[in-house]
Amino acid sequence: MSVVILLFGTGIVLLALELIVPGMVLGIAGGLAMLAGVGVAFVEFGPQGGWMAAVGAAVVLAAVIYAEFAWLPKSRLAKMFSMGTTLTEKSQPPVAKPAEVVGAEAVAETTLAPSGYVQVAGRRYEAFCQDGFAAEGARLRVRSVDNFRVIVTAL
Repeated sequence: MSVVILLFGTGIVLLALELIVPGMVLGIAGGLAMLAGVGVAFVEFGPQGGWMAAVGAAVVLAAVIYAEFAWLPKSRLAKMFSMGTTLTEKSQPPVAKPAEVVGAEAVAETTLAPSGYVQVAGRRYEAFCQDGFAAEGARLRVRSVDNFRVIVTAL
């Protein structure tokens, strides 16, 4: 009996810690401890005691899941650790303003195979060649701008 109580107690403590510590490791360990407690209950107390332990473990697991997904996000503890505002700024400035470079002619400063550097209106940009290859000095056309580079094709 004491082994079952010890395993269930350990499982409950680990599941409770899972509410605070992210990563699921403690939750999985707590679930395994509770499962081991159910297994020991089946061995020591037969089917009736084992099923009672299984129902108890299911109730505790349901309570922990409810607490983690319904109660905890609205609690004072969560508000203390959560961000109150959403940032709208970006960490990096845009590579280029699409209105200024899309459709413009570019000259390959390096070989693009398929990435390299181009010059557009006197500014250097990292570029990706949709054709797969462009030799140094090739004349290209800027087709679009993605997050970190301009997309070019041959003229």
